[in-house]
Amino acid sequence: MHSGILEARYTHQEIIRKYNWIAPIYDLFGILMESKARQRALEMAAIQNGEKVLEVALGTGLNFVEILKRNPKGWVDGIDVSQRMVEKARKRISKTGQNNYTLHLCDCRHLPFEDETFDVLMNQYLLDILPVEDFIPILLEFKRVLKEGGRMVLVNMTKGEKWLNQIYEEIYKLKPPLLAGCRGVMAQPFLQEVGFKEFRREFVSQLGFPSEIVRGIKRNGLS
Repeated sequence: MHSGILEARYTHQEIIRKYNWIAPIYDLFGILMESKARQRALEMAAIQNGEKVLEVALGTGLNFVEILKRNPKGWVDGIDVSQRMVEKARKRISKTGQNNYTLHLCDCRHLPFEDETFDVLMNQYLLDILPVEDFIPILLEFKRVLKEGGRMVLVNMTKGEKWLNQIYEEIYKLKPPLLAGCRGVMAQPFLQEVGFKEFRREFVSQLGFPSEIVRGIKRNGLS
């Protein structure tokens, strides 16, 4: 399962420092290379007004404001490990005029929520910066806070399908890497390992940057 995934480049503390540093310019990268995949993730999540939604690694809030638009009668929680990302997200979200949300500065390995709290969990560009050995514990924590039948939608940098896509992993191999530190992963096998079912996966390339969107459903029974 782990073959072909490059080693993670940063420790937990280095990730925090790096994302605090790039927070002022992150929107540029997010809009130019990730916006199509983020939009498709929102469509695949099929958020229904009135649901409880969690966004893990909300970054500067680009997707969070879109979730709020779709869910004015529900509730949305967002978490991130970078204080500057959360601060920037808070400023962006405050302009919506909505108050049905809470932002948390915390580590996704220990989510501050009860079991089976959320109908939907969304996460963009997290697994692709973390060590492979962290994938299963984190996905199990995501599963814990989802209700039975809840949808999890992940977006990651993935393996390139064409030569232009493959450039980004070559950039990752540079020392230090020029980008934020993401490399190609394929999340579905890990989701299967922790028990998610009914998968849907789509590939999106934007300026050659290869992203995957994977949706899985939490099913505890045999169905």
